[in-house]
Amino acid sequence: MSYTPELALALLLIIPLVASVLIPLCRRHANIREAVTLISAALLLANVIYLVKIVAGGARPELHLGTFAGKFEIKFVLEPLGAVFAAIASSLWIINTLFSIGYMRGNEEKNQTRFYAFVAIAIAASMGIAASGNLITLFVFYEVLTLSTFPLVTHKGDAKAKRGGTIYALILMGTSLGLLLPAVIGVQVIAGTTDFMVGGVLEGKASMLAVSILLFLFAFGIGKAALMPVHPWLPNAMVAPTPVSALLHAVAVVKAGVFTMLKVVTYTFGPAIATGSSMSTILSWVAAFSIVIASIIAMRQDNLKKRLAYSTVSQLSYVTLGAMLATGYAIIGGALQIIMHAWGKITLFMCAGAIYTVAHRGEISKLNGLGRTMPWVFGAFLVGSLSIIGAPPMGGSWPKFFLMAGAIDSEKAILLAALIVSSILNVIYLIPIAVRGFMRPPDDPAKDAVIAIERKKHRWVIIPPVLTALGAFILFFFAGDMTDFLMPILPGGEF
Repeated sequence: MSYTPELALALLLIIPLVASVLIPLCRRHANIREAVTLISAALLLANVIYLVKIVAGGARPELHLGTFAGKFEIKFVLEPLGAVFAAIASSLWIINTLFSIGYMRGNEEKNQTRFYAFVAIAIAASMGIAASGNLITLFVFYEVLTLSTFPLVTHKGDAKAKRGGTIYALILMGTSLGLLLPAVIGVQVIAGTTDFMVGGVLEGKASMLAVSILLFLFAFGIGKAALMPVHPWLPNAMVAPTPVSALLHAVAVVKAGVFTMLKVVTYTFGPAIATGSSMSTILSWVAAFSIVIASIIAMRQDNLKKRLAYSTVSQLSYVTLGAMLATGYAIIGGALQIIMHAWGKITLFMCAGAIYTVAHRGEISKLNGLGRTMPWVFGAFLVGSLSIIGAPPMGGSWPKFFLMAGAIDSEKAILLAALIVSSILNVIYLIPIAVRGFMRPPDDPAKDAVIAIERKKHRWVIIPPVLTALGAFILFFFAGDMTDFLMPILPGGEF
């Protein structure tokens, strides 16, 4: 069998699903189990790189997976936005696995085989979302992603984990079945298709009232995008082990949410229709509100993971804001935010996990002087923070530039205030963590001396965030290449 684009599309599912079967078979041999995970992740990344090159050349590989009810097709069609999401999820699966090995072993977590198996299924679902050729296909894999990550959120099995998992499932399943599915059906009824198409499929077929209703249903039905007030699942999911938090925030779940939001506005509505709807203006303000309020809530959290969780709620709304502004600059800015936030935020979560594994500390108030004992971790945290803030020369500076240009281009320059205020708040709730670690004297020098010895046993929770921090810096210099790659998603291929 020759290696064709169609086979490569099939392998997006086959590789992680085969891994999810092999991992339980190796449950008695941890090293082999984790080698299977790493090899599968590497193979998937190589496969995605092949597809990215094809898409960059202008091809749009397609694969028919099946038909049901006579006319509803399940199919893959890979375009630039989907290729970007696939590249993020596949590359970070490798790094998250390395971190998971150090974290799960270092904290002697139970049910490690189950953990790796469900992560592989979640990655397969993410690949399905990335390559979806229509809304029906996307919806199917969107639901699979929710179901496959539920056991990860409830991994610890205690009452707190079960409560967090219940909230997680109720909100995500409730919004998708109650709002997202009716929106998909509405598009099929109005447009006669749910296929993704540059410029959208609703132009000339839907009244502005119908467009407004559908925009509302999609915005709040895509619960994984965590737009307020459907965001509580995200901070409640922090009961999961830190590798799961990193998976939720950077690799799969929330990225699937904002990717879906941007893809629907770009390929289902089309920028021309979206910008003409009064609902897009309302949702732009809702996104701006979420950006600022979530940042304010983050400032009040002493628990490091919860602070980062509310930070994610804020940062995700950047993508929703870009989608609702729907100008060329705003859409590209939203797409770049998906990339840059992934590398910055996974860095911060892995740093939090490294601190917990080595020092057994989860509260910010207890991090005094720890940066002197764990300089690589706190240095990586500082780099990740600067990227989230949007400070040059970090990758996270480019999305804010494009989103600000998009706000001006859409004649909604007042929304610049939300982006500016958010950046200031980001500084206030992120930078003091690194300052506390490096600049303040340790509360207990004797304990920190023990930690300095212990850290040598836990290098696999320290190396991964350093790598992703480096990535957050390097990406700054490739923003032009990424923008060129993404331009075909815009009608006419230009701003």
